[in-house]
Amino acid sequence: MSKRFPKPEITLDGIYSKFADEGFCKDFLLDIRFANGFACPFCGGSEFRRIKTRHLLRCKFCKADISATNGTFMHKTHLPLRLWIVTAFLVMSNKSSVSAVTLMRTLGVTYKTAWYVLHRIRKAMKCREERYLLDGIVELDDTYLGAPTHGKKRGRGTEKVKIIVALSKSAAGCPLYLKMTDVPNLKGVTVGRFARKNIRQGSKIESDNASSYKKPLAQKYFHVFETYDPASGRLDWTHKVISNFKAMIAGTYHGNEKIHTSLYAAEYCYKFNRRKFGNGAYLRLLAALVQ
Repeated sequence: MSKRFPKPEITLDGIYSKFADEGFCKDFLLDIRFANGFACPFCGGSEFRRIKTRHLLRCKFCKADISATNGTFMHKTHLPLRLWIVTAFLVMSNKSSVSAVTLMRTLGVTYKTAWYVLHRIRKAMKCREERYLLDGIVELDDTYLGAPTHGKKRGRGTEKVKIIVALSKSAAGCPLYLKMTDVPNLKGVTVGRFARKNIRQGSKIESDNASSYKKPLAQKYFHVFETYDPASGRLDWTHKVISNFKAMIAGTYHGNEKIHTSLYAAEYCYKFNRRKFGNGAYLRLLAALVQ
């Protein structure tokens, strides 16, 4: 379809209509789970028989029955699978985030149910994000999350939530992929641990001249640093990402940023890194939930 007449976006009504039948939802998620070929989670067998009446796959080797949810982030769920699919769509189609209260009102479920589903989805996002490393040119910075603390330490010794942010860029300076997590402190040991876990060795890292960055990043990375100057344009994309993340926290969770900060950061990174998938974004989230 031409750019003048782009493909229509999937709507919430369309999702409800497509996934109205629970049996269809089970088969749909089974197909996503084994999209790259069947592998029995119990014995590793590659051959199966589909039991259509029960919406299961039976391994031909160990005879185990595999559903769409067993051993996944939806393991032993008693909730309708359509609820999970609709929530995945709502989360990925919303530029900011979806709170448990909003989901409760939208789907007509209890707050406990809404919180549980969102929590499991964010865990799946975090698990998927941990698979990948940033490489090439990477901007690195840190920030704080929380309300001002009066009469207490400021700067790197503050009691606010401390967050390290890394953003890879193309050679032209366009943002590519994002990593972000909360840390107990901003000491050199912590910065080095974050870098080893999230940035491929040999990458070029750009940062300010914070002393805690220099020693851990000099060993296995090409580290370029200088005193931060807002007029220079350095770290601009990272600061935009940080600003948008704080706006998401303030607009969705209304100050409860210290609770599950790592999961909120994982959600933001997951959606940022898949911002170009459009209609298919929720399908990738479903794949993360069932694999």
